[in-house]
Amino acid sequence: MNSSLLTYLEGYVTERRKELFKQVLDQRTRHFTVVLEDIYQQHNSSAVIRSCDIFGIQDLHVIENKYNSKVSRHVAKGSQKWTTFHRYKKDTNNTIECFQNLKNMGYQIVATTPHNDSCYLHDFDISKKSAFVFGVEKEGVSDYVMKHADGFLKIPMVGFTESLNISVAAAIILENISTRLRKSDVNWQLSEIEKNTLYFEWIEKSIKNVEKIKDHFLLNQKEKS
Repeated sequence: MNSSLLTYLEGYVTERRKELFKQVLDQRTRHFTVVLEDIYQQHNSSAVIRSCDIFGIQDLHVIENKYNSKVSRHVAKGSQKWTTFHRYKKDTNNTIECFQNLKNMGYQIVATTPHNDSCYLHDFDISKKSAFVFGVEKEGVSDYVMKHADGFLKIPMVGFTESLNISVAAAIILENISTRLRKSDVNWQLSEIEKNTLYFEWIEKSIKNVEKIKDHFLLNQKEKS
C-alpha cells in the first residue's frame, strides 16, 4: 500500500466518513463467513449480503453451479460495496473448489439444514472458524454439501412450517453467532494489515473518478523524482 497515495486520497473524503470506516472495521470479522450455493433469487442473495454487512461478516463466498448470482441494489442498499466477494463459477461443481479454498483458510464447513440431527443454533460452538452454507429454500444445500460438511446447524422451529426463507434464516443465524462472538474471548477481529487494506479499498470506493485522481497523483510524484 502506498501510504502517500492514501494520505492524498483521504483529502477527498470527509473526516466523518473516515472515522466511520475505522469504527466499522473494528467490528468486522473473518472468524465466520457465509457461503451461498446457487441462490438465483436476487432479493434473497441481496438480503443476505445486507445481513453480512450489518452483522460484521466481511467475506461472502458465492457458488454458481447452475445459476448466475446477481445483486439487487434496491435490496442490498449499497452493502455490496463493503463486502468482499469470492465467486466460484469455472466448473459444473464449483462447490468443490469453494470448500477446498475454505479448508485451506482453516474454516470448518457448516451446512444449514432443518432436516437432520443438526446442532441447534443456541448450542453452536462459536470458538471455531466456520463457514455457513445456505442453499435454495425448497431443495436446500446440495448432496455434495451434505456429504462433505463438517457439521450441521438448524434454527429451532415449533410451528407447522419446516423451513425459513434463506435471507431470514441467514439473518437469524448471523445475529446470534456474531452477538455471542463479540461477548466471547475468541480472537475474532481483523488484523491491522487486513483493516488497513480494506480501509484503503473503501477510501477508493468513496471517490468519484478515483482512477484519474490516482493517475494525476502518480504523475506528479514521477515528475518530482
